[in-house]
Amino acid sequence: MAQRFRRLQARYEPTVTRTLLLGLFVVGVSAQLVKPIGDALQDKAFLGGALLSLVGYVLYESVKDLASSLRLPARSQVESRELGTFVSEAFRARTVEIGFLGYTGETLYNELYHRLEGLLEDPGSPIRHVNVRFLIPDFGRPMTVPSRVGEGGRPVDDPDFRKRLEEKCREYDETLSVLAERLTLLGTVTAHCEYRLHPGIPTDKVCVFNRELVLHGLYDVTARTVLRSTTDPEYYDPKGYRTDLTVWSQEGGDDAKAVLATWNRHFDSLWGLAAAPPWRAAPAA
Repeated sequence: MAQRFRRLQARYEPTVTRTLLLGLFVVGVSAQLVKPIGDALQDKAFLGGALLSLVGYVLYESVKDLASSLRLPARSQVESRELGTFVSEAFRARTVEIGFLGYTGETLYNELYHRLEGLLEDPGSPIRHVNVRFLIPDFGRPMTVPSRVGEGGRPVDDPDFRKRLEEKCREYDETLSVLAERLTLLGTVTAHCEYRLHPGIPTDKVCVFNRELVLHGLYDVTARTVLRSTTDPEYYDPKGYRTDLTVWSQEGGDDAKAVLATWNRHFDSLWGLAAAPPWRAAPAA
């Protein structure tokens, strides 16, 4: 309802304002030129008002045009290192819902950790519900990415490297889950954080904030890393913090809203099909 009112206001306010100002001008001038009208409207107090109305009309047009020219365009792309800004905005709502589809979720994890820890120290926060969902690849399966770089650049599955990534995600999941449980026990906020696994490689990086804003980018799946020294093998290891993200929000018009609806539906579908990780005894309801 509020959005509909703002759309109607934006559509009709300029026309109504112009009509009122011009109407006052015409009435004021008529009161000076047509005596019966002037007498009816109490003599000569209207010429000044008419001129002021005309000036107001001109100023209105000028200020409106100036405001339009100075309005900053909505940002269509951001860097992954700017995720903190979007997390902060999401945590302004009473109900916080954040979804992640990607690699390990390290960049988002760091931001969420500090936000959840802050809620523990702020019992007066207006937030009442927090739900965080991470969808990551199943590192228990053989993979082309992440993998070891073999001869001729061919990917070679490396169980030890996959295990290393799995342990990192397990740590993130357990840390966020403990924070969520502590928040829930306090009684002011109900919180839930969970990792689930999908059978794929990390190609898309997607962050969904309160179902109203989506950031989407593509990992560089050929990015390489060396774990320790230059004599060690290279690994295909996408760098999430280097990924540029396209912004889709409710403010982007009908096309953006359609994209938002598609991503929300797609994420929910993947989540419903995803498996609980081996470090969890059973999937959460």
